[in-house]
Amino acid sequence: MPIPRRALVAAAVALVLPLSACGSGDDGGSTDASGKVEGDITFQTWNLRANFKPYFEGVIADFEKKYPGTHVKWIDQPAEGYADKISADAAGGTLPDVVNVSPDLVAPLAKAGLALDLDKSAGQYKKEYLDGAWAGHQVPGMTGTYAFPWYLNTGPLFYNKSLFEEAGLDATEPPTTYDELFADALRLAKKSDGKVATLANVPTIEDFGRYGVELMNKEGTAFSFNDAKGVELLTKYKELYDAKALDTQALTATPESSGKKFLTGAVAMNPGSALDLGNFKKQAPNLYKNIGITDQITSTGKVNMYVMGVMVNARTKRTPAAVAFAHYVTDARNQMSFAKKVAIFPSTAGSLDDPYFTEEDGTDETRVRIAAAKSLKNAVNYTPVLFSEQMKTALRNEVAKALQGKKSPKTALDNAVKACDTLLRQQG
Repeated sequence: MPIPRRALVAAAVALVLPLSACGSGDDGGSTDASGKVEGDITFQTWNLRANFKPYFEGVIADFEKKYPGTHVKWIDQPAEGYADKISADAAGGTLPDVVNVSPDLVAPLAKAGLALDLDKSAGQYKKEYLDGAWAGHQVPGMTGTYAFPWYLNTGPLFYNKSLFEEAGLDATEPPTTYDELFADALRLAKKSDGKVATLANVPTIEDFGRYGVELMNKEGTAFSFNDAKGVELLTKYKELYDAKALDTQALTATPESSGKKFLTGAVAMNPGSALDLGNFKKQAPNLYKNIGITDQITSTGKVNMYVMGVMVNARTKRTPAAVAFAHYVTDARNQMSFAKKVAIFPSTAGSLDDPYFTEEDGTDETRVRIAAAKSLKNAVNYTPVLFSEQMKTALRNEVAKALQGKKSPKTALDNAVKACDTLLRQQG
């Protein structure tokens, strides 16, 4: 996955495996990972070679030294078309032995019998990872875990203190609940005559999750974000949109365009990461002087996290070596080393207690890193593993119609759930 900027965004690519990938598994490898670690394996990453070539070459060399008789061939694929490449390899029987995946990529591979169930083959390693991270690559309706957790990310909410003060709000007391957020947003819009919006993005599936909406049934067979709580959230956003407390261009906004609005002072709050602070300092020094940093707002007590994983091909001929290498890449030592090269966080248990993630040094960057690390200990990935890019588009389209007053929030969400359930059935 492209790091650092896009590490903050859950990998959002639709992946539909051709039926030819769903064979009987006669050419499959063994699920027993207890044998001798030896032989040649291939390892595929997602747009990481350009920035981290020495790191990965070092990890591979160390692994081969630890296990004489092994050889790891490293393949790095570009960001664009990664899902298509995996789909083609899956259909053609050329999927690498060890593959960098996101939860939405692993789901169809697991359903096709191409992702090794680590609960069965490598369950002894589960205790080494955070519970929420290990669960990140589980698929509703299936038993098992289909990738080792790798790096995580999350971030705070940034806010513009001067805009809060101009609206008569206490800049030292930013909103910590949804009720406070909506009240402050309406006040900011009113005081600025609609010139300053507080939020720049329409609610996504992740936002419904943070609000406490039950997104899907436990069997993974139907979505449920059109419940009373979901309708309540969308109704609140409609109020914000009508009052210009939600940016008028939110219907077509991207994370990049929203970030620019925040930089120019047209929007008062925006999610981000420690990486953004350097950007503020360089591109908007006046904003940097007035930057406020607060926690993600959530009704569940758990923030959202994005998780990357390392999957083992269930048809590898070198199961012991593939599992050993996937575990090696994601073990505490290597994850900690990687986290110090870029602003991501390890998914291994105990790593977030390292002084790097707990000791202040007076800088905002460290403050954000420490706060994010603390929140990740019980964070969850709110985006359902089965929620495809097409489903995200369907939800966004219906949310837009509700905000524009073309449909009621209830009707819009009912339609979105219906569309997503249809797409879910098509996934097989």
